[in-house]
Amino acid sequence: MTGSLERDGSRVRYWWSGPADGPVVVLTHGATMDHRMFDPQVPVLNDAGYRTLTWDLRGHGESKPLGRTPLTVGDLAADLLALLDEAGVGRPVCLVGQSLGGYVAQEVVLNHPGRVRALVVIGSTCTTMPVARWEAWALKSSPWWFAAWPYGDLRRRMAARTAATPQARAYAYEAAGRLSRREFLEVWRAVAAAVRPRPGYTIEHPLLLTHGEHDTTGNIARTAPAWAARDPNCRYEVIPRAGHNANQDNPGEFNPLLLEFLRSVSRT
Repeated sequence: MTGSLERDGSRVRYWWSGPADGPVVVLTHGATMDHRMFDPQVPVLNDAGYRTLTWDLRGHGESKPLGRTPLTVGDLAADLLALLDEAGVGRPVCLVGQSLGGYVAQEVVLNHPGRVRALVVIGSTCTTMPVARWEAWALKSSPWWFAAWPYGDLRRRMAARTAATPQARAYAYEAAGRLSRREFLEVWRAVAAAVRPRPGYTIEHPLLLTHGEHDTTGNIARTAPAWAARDPNCRYEVIPRAGHNANQDNPGEFNPLLLEFLRSVSRT
């Protein structure tokens, strides 16, 4: 089922598929991507009995226009909950988030833990752990660097760093082209403001933390072990032969891992 929901001046597009009575898995894409990045996962999840929700974040893909600005990760988390409410989903769901989608998922877990059964993070950093002062400065200043960068060249470089396979790189370049320069900068400002350390906080939900073997984006690979050690119910796995979009680069490794995790959650 395809639909749209009006949210702060944006028409947010979404896609439901799979058995109506199946456990719900929500898949949220990264910055400059769209719902298609989960095409390798949706049929597999549906065949296994899961009901899936994919959607385009504001300004991405078919969710146009961007709507009210400034945009925050909290706005995107509220959009996700509104989509679930519109569909009448009251029971806790599994959230799968890649990169920015991982930020959105963490925001929901932080502020609405009762809505979440389990969490899967692909290529994302922890938004609640302390970061080095220089890393915090680099993240907060990054929108100004990108504002001065020719957008065509930035798209090419981002696509090359995002994925390891030619097919996933071509998709990343095309998907980024669906955002205007202004939309990209607004989205990136939301990314840059998302990290807000909370000493003493831990995610108590079952958590599958993953990134690609060749993910060189930011400090994802370097900080993932510390994140995994912080949260008591975290399983940490590195996806071989994969970059930042690990679920696209190597679905043959990622999909069985995802299904096994979801099945383990259902047994607890």
